[in-house]
Amino acid sequence: MNKIKKVRVGISIGDPSGIGMEVILKTFNDQRMMDFCTPILFGSQNITLNHKKLLGFSDIHINIINNFNSVKEKRLNLLDKSKYNTAINIGEPSEYSGKYAIESIERACDALKNKEIDLLVTAPINKTAIQIHKKEFIGHTEFLQNTFKGESLMVMCSNVMKIGFVTGHIALKDVAKSITKQNIIKKAEQLNECLIKDFGIIKPKIAVLGINPHAGENDMLGDEESKTILPAINYLNEKNIITFGPYPADSFFIIEKLQAFDGILAMYHDQGLIPFKTLSFEEGV
Repeated sequence: MNKIKKVRVGISIGDPSGIGMEVILKTFNDQRMMDFCTPILFGSQNITLNHKKLLGFSDIHINIINNFNSVKEKRLNLLDKSKYNTAINIGEPSEYSGKYAIESIERACDALKNKEIDLLVTAPINKTAIQIHKKEFIGHTEFLQNTFKGESLMVMCSNVMKIGFVTGHIALKDVAKSITKQNIIKKAEQLNECLIKDFGIIKPKIAVLGINPHAGENDMLGDEESKTILPAINYLNEKNIITFGPYPADSFFIIEKLQAFDGILAMYHDQGLIPFKTLSFEEGV
């Protein structure tokens, strides 16, 4: 019988002055994690070993490697090609913590492009520290979209809901002009594909939220629902993507409605993330 190759999980360290390294080491201190994946950490040997010492994790065996031919299963592998060797103070983001963070993400993305890892998990970053070096950096979502030359869709997942967003990290004052029929259709198509490919749902049912209070109240509180969102929903249904709405966001997030749909498309960041984190903070991804 051929041995099944374990998935290689690449992990960026996040901001080394923050909680990322602690979460990573605590995760792989549980040896059961090694049964279904081979973790490869992109970071600094000095920083990793310092966190290991601070946390008292003497049982974690870290395999320090210089190339992917040296990766070992049943170990937390650390690819250390860092250009920096500067001490980091825990709890104090700095110029150098930002350098380590962006360097880790970039190296991990290179490995993913070269198929040296199968997927990427990112630890939490400090955007301000990274922006000292990359002024244009506003988050993982946009960085990954630019790096891989694709169209990103932020999807938050839990047992309670799977919710995507038409707009992401933009100012609230810019949301309305970004809610176009084309954008809604594009994001709904992506969410539908995600539900089919990633979650095995054959014919997903997607609920689309409105943008205005009470979904516009028959255009009394705004007409985006009738002029933009509803035409997009009608188009999607013509293309055999099952969508319903627009639903008023303030009354949507109850268990009966959440159970009726496979996915939800929110119009903007906090419209979806506030209820998601309220209902799924401990379990959501």
